[in-house]
Amino acid sequence: MTRRDHGGNLDEARARFGGADWIDLSTGINRRPYPLPPLPPHAWRDLPTRADIEALAAAAARRYGAGGAVLPLAGAQAAIQLYPRLERPGAARVLGPTYNEHAASLRAAGWRVREVATPEALCGADLAVIVNPDNPTGRDLPAATLTGIAAQVGRLVVDESFRDPTPAASVVPAAGGNLLVLRSFGKFYGLAGLRLGFAIGGGDTLDALAAMAGPWAVSGPACAIGRAALDDAAWAREAADALARDALRLDRLAEGAGWRLEGGTALFRLYDTPDAGASQEGLARHAIWSRIFPWSARAIRLGLPGHEHEWSRLATALSSLS
Repeated sequence: MTRRDHGGNLDEARARFGGADWIDLSTGINRRPYPLPPLPPHAWRDLPTRADIEALAAAAARRYGAGGAVLPLAGAQAAIQLYPRLERPGAARVLGPTYNEHAASLRAAGWRVREVATPEALCGADLAVIVNPDNPTGRDLPAATLTGIAAQVGRLVVDESFRDPTPAASVVPAAGGNLLVLRSFGKFYGLAGLRLGFAIGGGDTLDALAAMAGPWAVSGPACAIGRAALDDAAWAREAADALARDALRLDRLAEGAGWRLEGGTALFRLYDTPDAGASQEGLARHAIWSRIFPWSARAIRLGLPGHEHEWSRLATALSSLS
């Protein structure tokens, strides 16, 4: 099996550098997660009911401002694996550089895939994909631009996995017809292991995705925890504010190490460095794992530390690089 390059690969970090007490900043997952609520025994004991899943979908619709239908799935990744099978393969274009699973899943389903560098180059595709805000560059297109592109392609998939800190810019209210929007739960809420995400779009599209996903696409604990978190508006506001402050704090540390901000979101930052591989190894000597990319010798991505001892270790590691 061919393994694609991803963050979160701590096994590789440990194999290369040893050690156990790693701080994983190679992803964009919030390291101050939503506090887990107590779960009723039936969430573990029983299969989730239709009512459980519908209640979760309703909570997501309220949180995201969905005008169309909402389908809970086992992470946004599950939707990425499924949507290429919605129609007969044709010409797909993906706005890049970006998260590599979109192009990989499309190719596996028989699509002819081309990565393009500008939004305008998406027009005319049978299927177009935009990660917005983008991972890893942070490129963020206005909702009006996205709806304009949707009018010029067969289907537009917008992956909003990193949208939660800036919800007002979401294109979810326009989802439906040929516009399919994907949302991740685990990144902003810091519970990636729960494996929960959502597809938002027209009813026929989501019915087809649901049929492909099969019954019980999400677990009972995911239904209970997801519903509680999505309805906790106060926590979401406080988390978004904290992430915005911490992103600026990380930028200051990186600047002190001689790195230049290239982009990012409130959940991760992308920096230009003199040598990304050497920078990653320097951080790894302090048991801090970061993300570098096969398409750049200089770009490095860091998630945000979650606790003061993590900030302190990162500050020490960055100072050793400058």
